[in-house]
Order: sequence, then structure tokens, then C-alpha cells
Amino acid sequence: MNELNLIDCLAQRVRLQPEAEVFALGAQSMAFDELHRRTSQLANALRSLDIGPGSRVAILTKSPADCAMLVFAAMKIGAVCVPVNWRLGVEEIRFVLEDSEARVLVTDAEFSDRVAQAAGPGTVRMFLTDGAADDPMQLARWYASFDDGLIPRDSLPEDAAVHIYSSGTTGRPKGVVLTHRGLMSACQATAQAWALDRSAVLGHVLPTFHIAGLLMLLFPVYVGCRCVAFREFQPDAVLAALAGQRITHVLVVPAMISLLLARPASRTLDFGSLRRMAYAGSPITEPVLQAAMEVFGCDFSQIYGLTEVSGVVTTLTPEDHRRGAALLRSAGRPMPRTALRIVDPVTLADMAHGCVGEVWIRSDRNFQAYWKKPDATREAYPQGRDAEGGWFRSGDAGYLQDGYLFLSDRIKDMIVSGGENIYPAEVENTLMKHPDVADGAIIGVPDAVWGESVKACVVLRPDAKAGEAELIDFMRARIAHFKCPKTVDFVAALPRTESGKLLKRELRAPYWAGHARSIH
Repeated sequence: MNELNLIDCLAQRVRLQPEAEVFALGAQSMAFDELHRRTSQLANALRSLDIGPGSRVAILTKSPADCAMLVFAAMKIGAVCVPVNWRLGVEEIRFVLEDSEARVLVTDAEFSDRVAQAAGPGTVRMFLTDGAADDPMQLARWYASFDDGLIPRDSLPEDAAVHIYSSGTTGRPKGVVLTHRGLMSACQATAQAWALDRSAVLGHVLPTFHIAGLLMLLFPVYVGCRCVAFREFQPDAVLAALAGQRITHVLVVPAMISLLLARPASRTLDFGSLRRMAYAGSPITEPVLQAAMEVFGCDFSQIYGLTEVSGVVTTLTPEDHRRGAALLRSAGRPMPRTALRIVDPVTLADMAHGCVGEVWIRSDRNFQAYWKKPDATREAYPQGRDAEGGWFRSGDAGYLQDGYLFLSDRIKDMIVSGGENIYPAEVENTLMKHPDVADGAIIGVPDAVWGESVKACVVLRPDAKAGEAELIDFMRARIAHFKCPKTVDFVAALPRTESGKLLKRELRAPYWAGHARSIH
């Protein structure tokens, strides 16, 4: 792979197809030459604030096009964009701004109240639309007076390009610093896997504070295609665009597919232009996939990735999807320039083929560092991070079978009981088969003899009457006894993030008060 960066790609697009549309958002659109010109103006404006190489500039917006503007403007002067999750509360936003040391915050006016409380006195605040009376600075009016002549900084492949915060399901989020090389590699690998070309029309429905949503902003510039973007996922609007805007490729999470299928318009519109629906975040169930294949009539593929690997690790291809239900449980095979190992999380020895262990990843997409966390970075790269990427400890548990990766759980959720490693996902899958169980989670709790013992936390369906003994016996009839819970607690609800991720840290906390977990 050559060592061009995304700014080089944008310059190529301006030379080859200056008037071609790159972003469409509602009634607004932007061509490649306008993106180039406006980002140069914005870059010069940022320079006037003494923003330069290594400086962090944050953005809190629902607008993919505006996020792209700041990402490319920052790259042109060697600065680094920090997309901020607009679902966060005041204290969480303050943490991201303070931790990243962002000196500029660009925000939608609808977040002005939170921003006013979260941003420190040294943070320059600008609104993408007219803001509150005491914060009159509006971004476009501000940078419009600056010249669009700019020679972009010649960034090196290993220079920081973007700075994204993890979801923080196990504590305070960490700032993940991604490189120009990593993002270029992600664009190249995905464009190849999806057969993207200039004729493609991308549907952008994911938030840009996640790596998947950010990548969908970069693909159009890398490939030279059009991107139809949405401020938020609204099923009816997305369905209308899939048909009326002639979208060819869209990346979603499986829950979005279910929401699209539930709308009456999914049965009446023509999706003949759609070539591929890719999904990420979790596997898809066979009934949902079959219904989606019937309704949308296109290829389906899955991507498994992490922010730390620039969002791209493995892919399950359309051909794999057609091979049957067994492979649907797989995350697919490694993408180009990606190697996988399965390692015992305690001894760090490689596991035998087909055995569950921690997934280690070596790739040119691996992240540079956790921002201001050298100990966490060293822990993530136990053998060092060399020029080729090093081996990154993903924290995911899984195994390799015939070249396919099958994921089991998060290593930090692993239970060690009497020397046996127990992965909760397997036990949870069995628990959820009981007809009385609406939701459930398996955690490890302190045990004076075994170190940890297995506990089930269960939400019963309305009017269900299953008790502790019945549930334990149900699981013992299906999986090894040492994996089964010794106790069951019945709860009204399980703690989850807004995206549906189970907060096992919160679930475990009451049981571990005053204890130290032996495997953490």
C-alpha cells in the first residue's frame, strides 16, 4: 500500500472530479472542490487561534458533513479532531474536553446548555448554527473571511489523525489515538471488500463519534463517491432514501435492520439500487437476515472491528452468508494485512486451534496509543508496538476454526472459578433459552473456596414463575455443571448503555464491595 494520506486523496478528487457531489444532507449538498476550499479556510482560521500540529479540536454534532469538515480541516494543519458523543451528560462531556485538552469546541446550538456547563474558560466555543446570545460565534461566518490558499502539512503515516473515546462500559472512557496509516488502510480494505467505486452511493446512518460512523465519512473521499447522510437514524427517512436516493451501500447495526423491517414502507418501496447492506456491532439472527434478504434483495456482509484497530478486523462476506446458519455465528475471516492469534489471557501462551482465548490482533490499522495512558497502552501491547503494528490485546474472547473467527465474550467478563475459565456468553445463551427468561446476565461473585462463583441475574417475563432451582437445573441439563450458576438473583431490569451494551461492571459492583477481583 502506498503512503498517501486522506488529504492527498481529497486533493486527487479535486483534480479529477471537482464538481462531483461528495456529501448530501437533506436539501444541502457539497462537492469535492467546495469541501477542499472550505476546509482550507477553516484550517487557516484554526491557525489564527494557534491551533497546529498535535492540537486537539473537538466537535459535538449530529451532522456528518460538519464533522467531516472539521476532521479534514484539522488534518490539513496536523491537528487532531475529537468527535464527542452527543448523548453524554455535562460531566461526561467535561471529562472528554479536559482529558483530550481540546482548545476548540465546535457544537450544534441544541447542545448549548450542556456545553456552557461543560467547557472550561480556556475553550473556544463555536456554533454550527446561530447559538445563544452570550455565545454569538458562528463557525461558517467566522472562517468565511479567511483565505482558502493553504499548503497542507505533510503528515507522516504514523502521525495522529483522529482521537476517539471508547464507550466506557468498564469505567472512564479512554482516548484512542488513530493514525493516518491506520485510517487509510481501513478505507482501502473496506473499499476492496465492498467493491466500492465512483458509482457507489453510500448511506450514512451511524453517529460520527463511533469509528464506524467516522469511517463512513472517509470512504467517499478515498473512493470518490457520493454519501447521503442523516443527522439521526429515522427508519422511514432511511427507507425513502434507500429507494429514492439510489443508495448502493449502507452500514448499519442489526437492531437498525429490525427497525427498518418493522416499517410498512419496507414492503412497498423499490430497493433495486442497493448492492450491499453491511452490519457491525453484533451478529445477526437467521430470521432477521432471511427477512432482510427478501425485502432488500441485496448482498449482506458483517464487519467485526474495534476502535483500536481503526474499526476493521474481520469480515463475513456475502458468500459466507449464503452458506448457512452455522457461519452466521462467525465474525468472518481477517481483512487484508491483518493477523490473529488466540492467547491464554493468564499465561499469554497461544491456545490450540478451536480453543477459546483472548483475540490478539496485528495490523497496520492498530492504534497509536491510549491518550495520556502509557500504562494502559503497554498493557494493550504486551510485546511492544513496533512499526508494523504489534500484537494488540483486544479484550475479546474467541476461537479460530477453519480460518474463521468466532467470538465468545469480553475477557474482563471472564469468570475464574476453581482454576476454570468460564465465559459468561455461553452460559447466557443457555439461560436465555428458558421460556420464562426475558433478560439475563451471568457474572462472577466472590467465593471463599473457589475464588469466584457463577451467579445469574435474571429478568422474568410478565407472569412467569420460574424459580432459582428450576433455572439452575435447566442449565445443568445443557452445559457443564461447573459453568452453571450456583445462585440466581431476580431483578426488575439489567443496567445497559443507550446502545444496549450490558454494564456488567455496575451489575458486579454490589457483590464485590470490599473485595478485589483476582483476575482484574
